[in-house]
Order: sequence, then C-alpha cells, then structure tokens
Amino acid sequence: MSTTDRPQPLRILLGCDTFLPDVNGAARFAERLAAGLVQRGHDVHVAAPSKRHRLAGSFVEEIEGERMTVHRWASWRWYPHDWLRFVLPWRARGYARKLLDAVRPDVIHIQSHIVIGRALAIEGAKRGIRIVATNHVMPENVLDFTLLPERAKRLFVRWGWNAADRVLRLASAVTTPTRRAADFLERNTHRRGVLPVSCGLRASNYTADFSPRARNELVFVGRVTLEKEIDVILRAIPRLDPSLDVHFTVVGDGDQRKSLERLTTELGIADRVEFTGRVTDEQLRAHLTGASAFVIASIAELQSIATMEAMASGLPIIAANAMALPHLVHEGENGYLFQAGNDRELAERIATVLEQSPESFERMQRASVAAVQVHDIDRTLDTFESLYRGEPVRD
Repeated sequence: MSTTDRPQPLRILLGCDTFLPDVNGAARFAERLAAGLVQRGHDVHVAAPSKRHRLAGSFVEEIEGERMTVHRWASWRWYPHDWLRFVLPWRARGYARKLLDAVRPDVIHIQSHIVIGRALAIEGAKRGIRIVATNHVMPENVLDFTLLPERAKRLFVRWGWNAADRVLRLASAVTTPTRRAADFLERNTHRRGVLPVSCGLRASNYTADFSPRARNELVFVGRVTLEKEIDVILRAIPRLDPSLDVHFTVVGDGDQRKSLERLTTELGIADRVEFTGRVTDEQLRAHLTGASAFVIASIAELQSIATMEAMASGLPIIAANAMALPHLVHEGENGYLFQAGNDRELAERIATVLEQSPESFERMQRASVAAVQVHDIDRTLDTFESLYRGEPVRD
C-alpha cells in the first residue's frame, strides 16, 4: 500500500474508569491498547480518574513506553475497596462536555459503562461521535465492595445490567474479550451482535524456560480479592504428596491478603507460600518464567490477561472451569480444568502436571506458547482500528 493509500490517523479518546496506576485486567488492556495505537500513528487521549483528588488536569504521560495525553478527572477513593477511585457521577457529564469540545475526537472507545464511560457515551452521542464500547465489568464482581445487605444485592445486579444496557445501546459496536463473555453480556442485556475481541498481549515480551525445574513452584498473578478464590489453591496444597515439595507464590496485592496469610498459618503451609505484594513488570515476568505451573481458581474472568501472560511464559495452566478460562485451557494439551471451588480436584490436577515425565511437561509448555499466539496484540489493534472506522470485522 502506498503512503497516499493509507488511512489517515485518527484522534481517539479512550474512556477508562480504571487506568494506571491501578493494577487489573481492564486497566492493563487500556494501557496496551493506547500504547499500540500511538505506535501506529494515532493521536490518543485517555480520560481517567485522577491519582489523587487534587491532581486533576491534563498531562502527557508515558504508558507502556509511549507518550500520550491523559486527562485526569477529579476523583475520590472508594474506601471499601483497596485501590478503587471514582469520579462523582453528577460532575462527570460536565467534565465530558469540556473534554469533547477541546479534543474533538473522531471516535470514543469506552472501557466501562459506569461513570467516565457513561458520561462520554452520552455526551459523545449528542455530538454524533462514533462510539465503541468494550465491557470488562460484571455487576456481580463488585458486590463485595457495595456494603449492601444480602437481600439488596440481587436488586443491585439487575440495576447494574440495566444501567449497562442504557449506555451500551449508544455504541456503534460493543466488544468483550471472549465469546463466552459476549454470550453472557447478551443474556443480561438487550445488546446483540457483541463481538469477542481478545485483550491481546505481546508474547515476545515474555520468556519461556524449557529447562528442568529445580523445585515445584506454582504461581498466581492477579488481585488478591475474594472472586479470585485464592483460598481454594491454598487448601489444595496440603492435599499434595509431601514428596512433591510444592511452593506457591501469589504475585499481587489486595484486600484479602491478610486473611489469606492467616489461612496459610492455619493450614501449616506458611513456609511454602509467598505473597509478593505489588511488583514491577520485570519482576512479574521473572516470577512467571521461573515457575513450574500457573494456577487460577477465579470464577469471574472475562478473559484473564494474567493467564495469557503465563502461557506466553511457557507455563502449563491449571484453571477453574468457569467463565472465560476454558477458552485458554486445552484439556490435556496445555493444562487442565477443575470444578470451581473444588480444592480436592485441583490438587489432583496439580499432581498430574507436576508428576508427568520431562518430555510430557515440555510438550505442555510448548502447547501453551503455541495457543497464546492467536491473542497477539496486533490482531486486537487491527480489529479496533476497523471498528473505529466503521469497517466490518469478523466474529
């Protein structure tokens, strides 16, 4: 294609209710998407909560090695949660109007329907700006931070899906990371034709080590929160044959850390479990490269970037048979699934992986590396560029 035939760069506004310095899948996806779009020559702006209440304004920030403009809206800490910040809903529409008048984007890509995404979608639709929406949120996932009594939680979930529906109907295209997540969204809203688009990752940023392991090291990466069900993994460890001498590293932090540390003491495995807290990207990749297998018991993954990172690092995957995780685990090839919450079955799956021959173990490692290639970030970027321009894309 000649230079004159190439499409003109776009001015893209990403609306993110969670973004750097937050550590979670939605924030990581938005950061990689923004950086990838900048690399392709687009003018990228990000609307996100301020890092502290008084640090609102527009800043040039470096995200994933790329410089872009981040518009930080004044936000407040939600104290029932260990890191979440939110913009006051009654102020968000005003912020959105001023930002859209100043930036005049060609397209708005909202990453949630909650506050920032909702405000940008409503105000953008009034101006006739094309809107693309990606759903990373299930109302069920935030129940533990609402402080609602049990009887009110079902009403909250229904209200949450109705609120999502009202915002997502303003979008020209709605995406979510996997087919199962798309089906789930269609069942709970009136949206149809939801497209599964992988969050994507740059597999070459991760290193697979196919040499024999000195010891059996399990690893989990992610937020240390209730829906991750890390306690299930901890309860599985004492069920394993002591001769396997299994160690477990939890890479990440969250509100459940102290209770899980107490649980390791109760189970008598405190000397074999490490909680690292927050780590740098380099440290995260090192933990993955050096592990024997990746274990995830979560019941609420719409894709799980952490699992894809583990696959790119050449790890067999042992995952709960819940939500989107079965999309990443090819049973008996790159890992195994277990019934969610069943620590006995999880222990059996861990033993199966760790007790196999070196040749079988390496085949499982290489299967993980091969399976993650379909999630290459360039495919994801190609798809979103087409959606931004209103071009057809394949499901």
